[in-house]
Amino acid sequence: MTMRNAWIAIVLSMLSSTAVRAEEAVVSYKSLGLELALDAARAALKECQKRGYQVAVAVVDRFGTPQVLLRDRFAGPHTPPTATGKAWTSASFRNSTTELNAISQPGMMQAGLRNLPNVVIIGGGVMIEGGGAMLGAIGVSGAPGGDADEACAKAGIAAIQDKLDF
Repeated sequence: MTMRNAWIAIVLSMLSSTAVRAEEAVVSYKSLGLELALDAARAALKECQKRGYQVAVAVVDRFGTPQVLLRDRFAGPHTPPTATGKAWTSASFRNSTTELNAISQPGMMQAGLRNLPNVVIIGGGVMIEGGGAMLGAIGVSGAPGGDADEACAKAGIAAIQDKLDF
């Protein structure tokens, strides 16, 4: 191989390496749009109202950043941050807060999760998934128990499910 051919091989190697790194530097992902997040929150709130519960509902994007927060007029002052915390926890750990509660009981290997900042491990936080991706999460707070909060959250997701399966 001549010196010129060796330099050409090195330059081509560097260019292909740069192209691969540039391709890895840009990431595409699916995320929940604002209108869909609002529709899910409204549906969850409506389900809780139908059951006689005064709640707050929060929807976060896939990174846990709040997109929507709705609070019924007589929901307690603790419900907005709790609903947001449940949604954030679900998005962050990619699991429902009910499941996280089950696997983080005192004495269990995951018990330390309960001591992390901003983590709210009470039923009512559920991931919003569609098209094979986690798009965000919804959290409900104020119903009499985490199971009732979760039922309302799931009703919110069910109301938009046909738009998620794309």
